[in-house]
Amino acid sequence: MNAHLGNDAATALPLASRQDGEYPRPQMMRSAWADLDGTWSFRNTGDDPAWRNGFTDARDITVPFPPESVASGIDEPGFHPVVWYSRQITAADLAAAGHGAEAPRVLLHFGAVDHRARVWIDGQFIGGHEGGHTPFTLDVTEALGTATSTATGTSTGTTTPYTLVVRAEDDPHDLTQPRGKQDWHEQAHDIWYRRTTGIWQTVWLEAVPATAIRSLRWTNVDHETMRLTVRLTGAHPVGTRLRVEATWTEHDEHLATVETTVGATAHESELVVPIARQANGQAEQELQWTPDAPHLVDAVVTLLAPEGDPLDAVSSYFGIRTTRVGGGRFLLNDRSIDVRSVLNQGYWPDSHLTAPTRQALRREVELIKELGFNAARNHQKIEDPRFLYWADRLGLMVWGEAPGAYAFSPTAVQRLMREWMDAVERDASHPSIVTWVPANESWGVQHIATDPAQQAYARALADVTRALDATRPVISNDGWEHPDSDIVSVHDYEGDGDRLARTYADDEARTRLLAGLGPADRLVLVGGAVDRGQPVMLTEFGGVNHQPGAQRDDAWGYTTAADGDDWIARITALYDAVRASSFLAGSCWTQLTDTMQETNGLLNADRTPKEPIERIRRAVLGTPER
Repeated sequence: MNAHLGNDAATALPLASRQDGEYPRPQMMRSAWADLDGTWSFRNTGDDPAWRNGFTDARDITVPFPPESVASGIDEPGFHPVVWYSRQITAADLAAAGHGAEAPRVLLHFGAVDHRARVWIDGQFIGGHEGGHTPFTLDVTEALGTATSTATGTSTGTTTPYTLVVRAEDDPHDLTQPRGKQDWHEQAHDIWYRRTTGIWQTVWLEAVPATAIRSLRWTNVDHETMRLTVRLTGAHPVGTRLRVEATWTEHDEHLATVETTVGATAHESELVVPIARQANGQAEQELQWTPDAPHLVDAVVTLLAPEGDPLDAVSSYFGIRTTRVGGGRFLLNDRSIDVRSVLNQGYWPDSHLTAPTRQALRREVELIKELGFNAARNHQKIEDPRFLYWADRLGLMVWGEAPGAYAFSPTAVQRLMREWMDAVERDASHPSIVTWVPANESWGVQHIATDPAQQAYARALADVTRALDATRPVISNDGWEHPDSDIVSVHDYEGDGDRLARTYADDEARTRLLAGLGPADRLVLVGGAVDRGQPVMLTEFGGVNHQPGAQRDDAWGYTTAADGDDWIARITALYDAVRASSFLAGSCWTQLTDTMQETNGLLNADRTPKEPIERIRRAVLGTPER
């Protein structure tokens, strides 16, 4: 028999659109959760099956920072093919997670563990996961109950600490693993960086009712309709209902209340949420999400027993906006918008792919906007959902991109396809995500120009993305050699503004570009793809090396500025070339920050600007210096 939540359960939920950026799953919030980040025990020498019960003679590591990083306390940047972690789950952890009669099930969440994880509690195998950039959840209720019963003769699950052990395997030489910019050489080289092994996103506990909401998926049907897909866990009696209440919190305006009955055996239900105030086209822009006006709508989703008592409730939010392409332009809410993006590696010198603090994720979004950009291409990384929350809230368009593998084989295909599908499912509800990028520069499909199998794979990646989410454009192979793409993207690191301007001047230049070899001496279209009038974007350009202060011997960029004034002049000239084009629908500057040996960032690696931010902003926007 399911316990019922108190009638005030919905009102006790946090306001999702105004959260503080700490909650690990920002679009599906409950009032209680336990953060398991912090000090864990750690082993990275040897591989002993006995360690699944816990281990002694261990070092401390600060989770979720990878062992290669300074922030972890380990600071060993070499190869780590197998690593082990351990910590205690205490009664205090379970209490913080909300465990009790109304929430008897305990879920253990991992934001990301690179690359293959296996998990034990008190020596009992709980489950595992493969895919280093996507989350996974394990129901540990029985494991905790069994451990408690053995140790104390009770089944409360709150009297004895339990030993949680995680083993992570990350073969640095396996090029079939989706790895993004993580180097397979021991020392970082060219455009690749030090690795991020093992746990690198938040580990947390959550207690839920026996019948519970498992996931939410918001989809923009059109300018006035949202579709919500709700997945459930646990048995539910005939007559169970789902209710959605949507509120525009900024204006304290109730927008909609919708209910539907859940089928007796169904674990997935859809609700159509009409926003009546949007039906009048003259007023629809008041509520639409844009970078300049990032309006969010709060939603409380409640699972109701047949008699009307709440079984579970979660807090969420969504943004009303549409994205598509047409007339050679990128369209946001059916209006052309110049996509002014920056390449964001999401890499920090002391913590690698993990942000040094959760507040740093907000500051990253703020800095991108302060520099004059309205979009970010999160390059070769599936970013922490809390970054996407701040992009949603502060108004930053984001291109979601898959971390590439570097081999073409059945194993590589299966791994990347599975992980990318999980990533799209995780992030599809975020209004900030406006474009999907499942492949980059033919990584993993190096012979796509001539190999029909590799062309089929790239098309399949793009098509499965469209199948999972038909509401956003898909770039099939960013940079060159597009087999089928909703946006034709080009990478061009020409350092002379006049020459760049000639390449992208007019329709004649566009025809010439798409019909032949691009700037990297690669075909722009392959595998029978034709020019369908898609938008063309310059999705990597710039990359100008500038090192104020101390000079690095291994510093690298595509071109080099003599000093700060020369650097600003080069940025201005290259952006002037983009602005002069009659057909370019958007651009992406390389890159936001210096990253290890790459010193072509607008910001230093510590996020300080190389020149005053206002000066960089003027170069990006084309406004004259005072």
